[in-house]
Amino acid sequence: MSPTDRIRDHAGQGATTVAARRARRLRADRARQLADLLRHQLLTGGFQDGALPHETILATDYSASRNTVRQALDLLRSEGLVERLPGVGTVVVAQKYPHGLDRLMGLAETLREHGRVTNTVRTVGPVPAPSPVADRLHVPPGTDVLYIERLRQLNGLPLSLDLTYIPLDVGTALLGEDLENTDIFRLLETLTGIPLGHAEIRLEAVNADAHSAAILQAPRGAALLMLERLTHLADGRPVDLEFIRFRGDRISMSGLLHRSL
Repeated sequence: MSPTDRIRDHAGQGATTVAARRARRLRADRARQLADLLRHQLLTGGFQDGALPHETILATDYSASRNTVRQALDLLRSEGLVERLPGVGTVVVAQKYPHGLDRLMGLAETLREHGRVTNTVRTVGPVPAPSPVADRLHVPPGTDVLYIERLRQLNGLPLSLDLTYIPLDVGTALLGEDLENTDIFRLLETLTGIPLGHAEIRLEAVNADAHSAAILQAPRGAALLMLERLTHLADGRPVDLEFIRFRGDRISMSGLLHRSL
C-alpha cells in the first residue's frame, strides 16, 4: 500500500471513529433528556403503582431506542430514584419531597402533608457574630448572637442540616422552648408578637463535606442543596439567618414565577 493509500485508509478509520463518538454523544444527550422527563413523572406521582412501564413501551412512547431508554434508567438508578427488580422491572424506590420557594414557611409547615418533622439540636448557645453574620443581622461585629445547629428529619430520615443565627435579644427567649418539635419561625412570631414579613434566599448546589455527610448519612461528596435564607419580621428587622444543607436526593425545590420586565 502506497503512503497516499495508507493516509486515506487512516483518514477513513478516523471518520468512522468520529461518527461512532457522535452517535454515542447523541444517545447520551437523548438519554439525559428522557431521564429528565421520567424524573418529573416519578417525583409527581405519575407512576401510581410504583413501577415504570417496560422498556419497549417507554421506547415507543418517547420515540427512543432501547439503548437510550436503558441509559436513561441507569441515570435515574444512579440517583437512587429507581431500582431494577428481577421479574418485576424498574420500580420507584425513593421519593423527593416538595419544598416550595414562593411562600415563607418553616419546614414542618412545608412538609406537613408528608409526615412529621423532628429536630435533633446538636448545638445551641451564644457565639460572637462573624462579620458576614453581623452585617446581615444589623448588629455590631463580635456581638453575641444565638447559634443553633439542628439535624432535621422527616419520618425519621435525615433531611437537612440547619445552621441558624438569631440576634441575642430575640434568641435568648428561644432557649427555654421546644426546639426539637417546633419550627423556629413559629416560635419567633409567638415570642416577638410580630409576624414574619419576607425573606431573601439564595440557592446553590454544594458537595457534602465529611462533617455534613456523616450527619446527613449521605456519601461524602454527594450533591446537597444549600439554601441561604435571611428572614425579616413584618417591621423589616432581619431576625433569622440560616444556612440549610438539604439532601439533594430527598428534596425538590419549586416555585411559581411571574414575568415582570
